[in-house]
Amino acid sequence: MSFWRKIAGLAVRGVDEAECDVCPPGLPGEDPAFTTAVTALGAKLAKADGEAHADEYDTFHAIFQAEPGSEGAIRRLYQLARQTTRGFEGYARRLKKRYGGCPQILEDVLDGLFYIAAADGVVTSDELSYLERVCELFGLSPLTFRRLKATHLGAANDDPYVILGVAPDAPDEVVRAAWRAQLSESHPDRARARGLPAEFIEVAEAKAAAINAAYDQVQLERRSLSLGAA
Repeated sequence: MSFWRKIAGLAVRGVDEAECDVCPPGLPGEDPAFTTAVTALGAKLAKADGEAHADEYDTFHAIFQAEPGSEGAIRRLYQLARQTTRGFEGYARRLKKRYGGCPQILEDVLDGLFYIAAADGVVTSDELSYLERVCELFGLSPLTFRRLKATHLGAANDDPYVILGVAPDAPDEVVRAAWRAQLSESHPDRARARGLPAEFIEVAEAKAAAINAAYDQVQLERRSLSLGAA
């Protein structure tokens, strides 16, 4: 399924359980402003890691497939926009202004941009900075960015969300439930009750400590985000 048809399907379903009255009427894929902004963001991302190559359009087209009859215009716009990264923030702001009431659509655009960045097997720090700035301009949570980054690039083994087994943007109550469940399962008292040797109890104590540390880190990060947003 092409990106545009996926976006159209989201719009028809009424994402976020709302009618999205603040969004322009019709389907995003049929909105020239939407198509222009997405094309420009994809093209300028190709330039973010240095030299943009002509064959990178193939990667863009594989993700954001143009509707029949519009590919020529989109290719011309792409070739023009990829000359520089300057101006990408303006395109991101336009999408936020028009589709801010439909965050799932904006997240899908960011998801597609991650695919483009990772297509050559290496995502540079400049590309990550570009994507993080787009996420910010879209009004999406840093935790959403973290989840998408982990989805496309993998997460470190010591990432607290990996330890707890939840998505970075999982609700607080889901994080808390996961912490309690894992702590209960790994509690040293369980090992003692089963009569396991001392070394097994030490392993359980270390695991419980890691689970508690992960939960504390998540709480600290989320408090910092809340204070920053205030």
